[in-house]
Amino acid sequence: MHASKHAETTTARLWANGLEIAYEVEGDGPPLVLLHGASSAGRLDFGHQLPLLRRSFRLYLPDARGHGGTRWDPAAGVAYEDLVDDLAAFADALSLGSFHLAGLSMGAATALAFAVRHPERVRSVVLAAVSPEREPRASVARRLLDPERIHREQPTWAATLDRRHDPVQGEGGWERLLPILGEAAAVQPLPEPGDLRRVTCPALVIVGDRDPFVPVNQAWALRRQLWDGRLLVAPDCGHEVTALRPAIVNEALTAFYRPFLTEATQEVSA
Repeated sequence: MHASKHAETTTARLWANGLEIAYEVEGDGPPLVLLHGASSAGRLDFGHQLPLLRRSFRLYLPDARGHGGTRWDPAAGVAYEDLVDDLAAFADALSLGSFHLAGLSMGAATALAFAVRHPERVRSVVLAAVSPEREPRASVARRLLDPERIHREQPTWAATLDRRHDPVQGEGGWERLLPILGEAAAVQPLPEPGDLRRVTCPALVIVGDRDPFVPVNQAWALRRQLWDGRLLVAPDCGHEVTALRPAIVNEALTAFYRPFLTEATQEVSA
């Protein structure tokens, strides 16, 4: 990947779909939108990939509704369809007609649904730690996103979530949000095989071989149902595959994106 002279990070906000979406932008090149997982943030989920990707892409890292700097009252509800609408409005506000897209977990589910709904807008898609199947993903999400369990078994993580979300969401914001996200996973519309065939852009499916949410066979089935899919199985790895196995993920991303960077270079030369 070629070097960029624009590596500084800018934090910004914009109005889209009734939300003031907080986001970071850095790098230079074709646009690539990175979507984080539930309770997380883009810089956490993709922190090990940012130095690589910002050399060749203009990176956009929005905070999902109810996360970080994008304020949302969970009492109003959160559905995966809302997250897809948020992404479409965010891209429209930035005048991104088409763009590269990548997501982890909740972000990958959003990316997949967006690619099904708007295939003409997605140049490529990276889907990490996601499955089009309901189970075991929904059951695991309801269990792990339980605030009482987090306070009891993972108090350090609870304190981290306080620092990450409370300044904008208000005290206890993540405690109100996570159970709703767990329930949303249990009722979100699932793509049918015919829907997945609408995704004609190059797609990279990434999964850890010990991911409790996504069995490897489900990731393999997802890859097979996409027109131009490929699969990376990270060994001895759980759900947060981009953070847990950054070297192998970055190697796969370098190979996956190489044709696009060659095309971009040719376009500039022409």
